[in-house]
Amino acid sequence: MTLGERLMNLRKEKHLSQEEVADRLNVTRQTVSKWELDQSTPDFDKIVPLCNLYEISSEELITGNKPEGTIVSEDGIDKEHEKFKKEKRTKGLVNGIFLYFVSIVWVMITIPVLNMNPVLASSMMLLIMGVATCMIVYTQIMYKKTKTKKEEKESKLYKQLEDIIAIFTLIVYFVVSFATMAWYITWVLWLVYALVMAIVKLLISLRGDKND
Repeated sequence: MTLGERLMNLRKEKHLSQEEVADRLNVTRQTVSKWELDQSTPDFDKIVPLCNLYEISSEELITGNKPEGTIVSEDGIDKEHEKFKKEKRTKGLVNGIFLYFVSIVWVMITIPVLNMNPVLASSMMLLIMGVATCMIVYTQIMYKKTKTKKEEKESKLYKQLEDIIAIFTLIVYFVVSFATMAWYITWVLWLVYALVMAIVKLLISLRGDKND
């Protein structure tokens, strides 16, 4: 199998169009098409993004062979690669949380102790928090967990129920709020909504385990 055929198969396995792949890799659709037709090969700086997009190793992308020692689950998921992505997600989350604490400590020290300009100190705090947020979001997206078929099915069901319950809660919220004019307390309905969704998620998970 050629590299182009491999790229086409990987794209179809992910249910992505050439346009979607092009958008994620910052290239044109024609470029993706040329790759898949073996009219050209991806530039070196696109190898890692391709591997992350299709959730495979560079060796598997280039040669079509899984690295020795690769353990694949019943769902066809590379366990070693999933472990690697989990470590990356964890590091990103831990580092991001650490920076949040740093930003808080920064403000607590610089303004009352060092008498720094509050605007400057707050700007630095927001900058640190921005870096922390970008770090967390980047690692969670780039190294997201590969869902099994069971998890994908549960996710779709949860999303459908979430949409229905959210609309119902919104309607109830406005009706009760306008009827009582107690806006200062009716926001509690959204706490109830969050609790209900947590219970729904748990029930869907337990239902899936029972079916297994």
